[in-house]
Amino acid sequence: MTRDDLDTPALCLDLDAFDDNVRDVATLCALQNIDWRPHAKCHKSPIIGQRLIDAGAIGLTCAKLGEAEIFGAAGIQDLLIANMLVGPKKVARLVELRKIADPIVAVDHLDQAQPLSEALHRAGLRARCILEVDIGLNRVGVQPGAATLALAQAVDKLPGLELVGIMGYEGHLMAVADQEEKSRRVQESLELLVAQQHLIGSHGLQCDLVSCGGTGTIHLCSTQPGITEIQAGGAIFMDAFYRQLCLVPGFQFALTVLTTVVSRPTPERAIIDAGRKTLNIEIGKPFVKDRPDLKVQWLSAEHGTLLVEGAPDSLKIGDRLELIPGYGDLTIMLHEQFHCFRGRELVETIPVAARGKLQ
Repeated sequence: MTRDDLDTPALCLDLDAFDDNVRDVATLCALQNIDWRPHAKCHKSPIIGQRLIDAGAIGLTCAKLGEAEIFGAAGIQDLLIANMLVGPKKVARLVELRKIADPIVAVDHLDQAQPLSEALHRAGLRARCILEVDIGLNRVGVQPGAATLALAQAVDKLPGLELVGIMGYEGHLMAVADQEEKSRRVQESLELLVAQQHLIGSHGLQCDLVSCGGTGTIHLCSTQPGITEIQAGGAIFMDAFYRQLCLVPGFQFALTVLTTVVSRPTPERAIIDAGRKTLNIEIGKPFVKDRPDLKVQWLSAEHGTLLVEGAPDSLKIGDRLELIPGYGDLTIMLHEQFHCFRGRELVETIPVAARGKLQ
């Protein structure tokens, strides 16, 4: 099959661009002598996850326990679960995952850590544990300073858990428009994170791992002294949000959505067969690849409305277009598989195996 044979809408992956992006992130990390533990919430695929590890990643970061279970069952061992696991069902599932993989669990309160410790200890198991520290996002995270030290000291005493480090997320700074301000604020946030490592270490506790870093700040967080690994995953695909709002340089648009023009109600309006059930529009607006004369105006459930700024006859019913997703993570989760191309030839399909794994 070629791209022309594919029905629409369809999620497509340019493997040549993908390979280049993966190489570029791996090289960036190698040059800075830090590890790469890319977030798997963007691709949700053990096949892609293994390719990232083969390219130099030390493991994967997962947004949910359900994702980690999929990757663990596929044989990927080193998994950071960047979320809080709360409730007896998740605690029991974590114990089972520990039997086949080597997950790292994140906590920001002793009430999360104690049930995990008790269950793992009863099972004769031990899991690595990191503290998530609030470095300005104001979401989860223990407060820096005395609270972080107190939690570290308490977790260090728990059987079943091995305190290994800390993590923080500078996501609130990804879309800061002024690049000098962005650089300064990212540096301040990550200096605060590294200071917590020094604080914990100065009291004789293990804190070797300092994890952070989204794609929107990848070139800044990867150069920050004291950071040991970054979690940026979306750079392997690239999208409109990272390029246009976060102003991330480099990386190619590897991910597209193939769509068909199904209606031309007026000379200045075209309708495509890709809507909100195909693409996410809230975080970043998709745009039409190589067609600056076409603008995505609106998405409804199953239709997209394009504004045609060029000649009316430049776009006809049946024409096929490629859209660069506004935000890859929330687009990929809507699809069952990647259609993977080299040039125009379809060479494989990759299931989005962890799709729907929200628990």
